[in-house]
Amino acid sequence: MSIIKCFLVTEKSTAELEKNILTVIVNIRAKKPEIKKEIEKRFNVKVERINTLVTPKGEKKAYIKLSPEYSAEEVLSRLGVF
Repeated sequence: MSIIKCFLVTEKSTAELEKNILTVIVNIRAKKPEIKKEIEKRFNVKVERINTLVTPKGEKKAYIKLSPEYSAEEVLSRLGVF
């Protein structure tokens, strides 16, 4: 099961980067501990907190707050997204 589907880059998600928060579409069956483990392993960062919600489209969106010593912008720039 692939946990991370894609990173969202919208006006709102770009504003969230200032708060060190990544916005990600994840697998609908993914649980918060699985999302945390995947993000920490794949990007070598420390996750402080995760909030999830299911959108009206039926997608699961995760707001991932990184620890202060890591930069959400840097993670996206490594991916070539931002």
